[in-house]
Amino acid sequence: MSARSRVLALCADDFGLSAPISTAITDLVQHHRLSSVSCITNAANFATAAASLYPHLEQVEVGLHFNLTEGQPLSPALAAQWPLLPSISRLILRAHMGAIPHAAIQHELDAQWQAFHTAFGKEPDFIDGHLHVHDLPIIRELVLEKARAQHNIPWVRNTGNIAGSEYNFKRIMIELTGGRALQWKMRELKLFSNSVLIGVYNFDVVDYRALMQGWLQQLPEKGGLILCHPGHIPPTEVTLSHGSARATEYRYFASDEFLQDLHAAHVQLQPLSQQG
Repeated sequence: MSARSRVLALCADDFGLSAPISTAITDLVQHHRLSSVSCITNAANFATAAASLYPHLEQVEVGLHFNLTEGQPLSPALAAQWPLLPSISRLILRAHMGAIPHAAIQHELDAQWQAFHTAFGKEPDFIDGHLHVHDLPIIRELVLEKARAQHNIPWVRNTGNIAGSEYNFKRIMIELTGGRALQWKMRELKLFSNSVLIGVYNFDVVDYRALMQGWLQQLPEKGGLILCHPGHIPPTEVTLSHGSARATEYRYFASDEFLQDLHAAHVQLQPLSQQG
């Protein structure tokens, strides 16, 4: 790499959430457009989707997208208390009030972790949270304890330093509801993580390419992590799970324009664990 070059870990979230999303992410992996994939293992599509991704594991880092807000729990312990997982707003409130079932969430984390291991035959390379739930009070302590207990300690997504020039309210809310506390704790424990997180927006942007070009310019010299949410979404489902935005993201990352933008910004894709 030249002296001007920078490195970027590009992570696609929500693998396993639905077949169209998983298929799109696997396609991008096959074409070397991603460095990381984060998996929702309690989703109905996960086991089938994982079998399709399995032959390509050497091309990307694969992690656990710990989910406490979508669908049903995997563990009987949490299902007995929350038959359906709560909304993110209710979870944030309960977590900050200390009103969440500590032991049951530990069982749920173990169950989702085991589902990942069963599908891929290995521990996750990293762990983060669907809608950033891994940084919330109580939950972050469980996640960090789980990570530190592994033979090869996975990196944990840092949500305490979110870069960007737009969507300030959303970025600040993620940092204040748990991101900065998680960042402080990981520094105390000397756990490896991304120095900066980029890619937060409201899924309402018309020109995603322009947004991405701005993010690439904000990427620090030492590299960083950009999250994304690509997907194949049928026209009848564009209103579901940010479907229109997912399709827009997929088309961009699959295009030559994405490669041109990386080249123009002197950026190369590289897994976070290799950024040092």
